[in-house]
Amino acid sequence: MFSINPFAELATLISPTIIQAYIVLMFIMVVLGTILDMAHKKSAQYFFQNAEKAKKNAKRTLSFGKKASLALATLLHEVATAGEFANKNTARRLSHNLTMYGFILFVVATAVLIFSYSTSTAASFWPVVWHIGALMLCLGGYWFWFFIRVDVSSEGVKWYNFNGRGDIFIVGLIAMGTFALLWSGTLGSGGILNMIFLVLFIASSTVLFCSVYWSKFAHMFFKPAAAFQKRCIKADGSYENLPEVGDLSDPEIHARYPDIPEYMGKNPPDMGLGIKAEAPRHY
Repeated sequence: MFSINPFAELATLISPTIIQAYIVLMFIMVVLGTILDMAHKKSAQYFFQNAEKAKKNAKRTLSFGKKASLALATLLHEVATAGEFANKNTARRLSHNLTMYGFILFVVATAVLIFSYSTSTAASFWPVVWHIGALMLCLGGYWFWFFIRVDVSSEGVKWYNFNGRGDIFIVGLIAMGTFALLWSGTLGSGGILNMIFLVLFIASSTVLFCSVYWSKFAHMFFKPAAAFQKRCIKADGSYENLPEVGDLSDPEIHARYPDIPEYMGKNPPDMGLGIKAEAPRHY
């Protein structure tokens, strides 16, 4: 199963040109949906306006090298390893990374298998990558859906509650990975069940890539931009027009803000325990 290119088998039923045209169409839908989402939410406009405002209030001018190092740090920390979940939610971080890297492997392998399905490299290596990516996608997605998103003690959310636009992205990912594996696993049977899984795989993929405007798909592109901007405003001292508090353990800061040692102690860990101060047990 893992060594078989399922799209090579599909090419015996559907013309490779049609399959390739479908992939190109889905790529166009993702780009178009992201652009429409940015126009509707004015995300790009907000980032540019915020950057201009921060530049006016900056205390330091960042060189190109400094910005490049901040971009690299953002790529390695927030993007590559989901660093925003570090020391906060290890399970969420692992689930996120499994889903993200599974999706990347799955999509890249799909493109390779479809556009060069007859090559020896695709026949020997990329089918394994495709199946591993689908498995990682399912593992991370189901972990999130059943054990992280559904937290009855804190949120009161049941696993079968579907929150429309809010859940269409994760459900689309899970469905795509699941039906892809089921379709590939039943290829040898050649029966109606295999055809049903193929139709469901195509349908779930279409919903996922064509619903970018309504789902959280575009969120993947906004988060790195927001994380990079956050690093920049901290480095140039603009702090989004907020005062720079400084080291909360500094005696001068204590003298200026006497409520800090009163409520948070003389050497507070960042901004205190926050949400970790109390376990969520409200249901």
